[in-house]
Amino acid sequence: MHFTLYSRGYCHLCQEMFDALQRLQTPAQPFTVEVIDIDQSPDATLLARFDELVPVLFAGLEQPELCHYFLDEAAVRRCLAAQ
Repeated sequence: MHFTLYSRGYCHLCQEMFDALQRLQTPAQPFTVEVIDIDQSPDATLLARFDELVPVLFAGLEQPELCHYFLDEAAVRRCLAAQ
């Protein structure tokens, strides 16, 4: 399982979501997290899309977002269970 977290370097909510997500990882359900700083990305559409929503978590960009602002632990657990 791979998650993508859109964030900002100075955002405390972003760090809190990342930390909470990491706490859900177990040896039985490992996953990776790619953190993309929307302010540092060369893709200007990310800033336009996620500017006021960060942090935003996806399990796949073709799927709806799992959550933004705060980690939706139940949604992440459902995603992991479905894998």
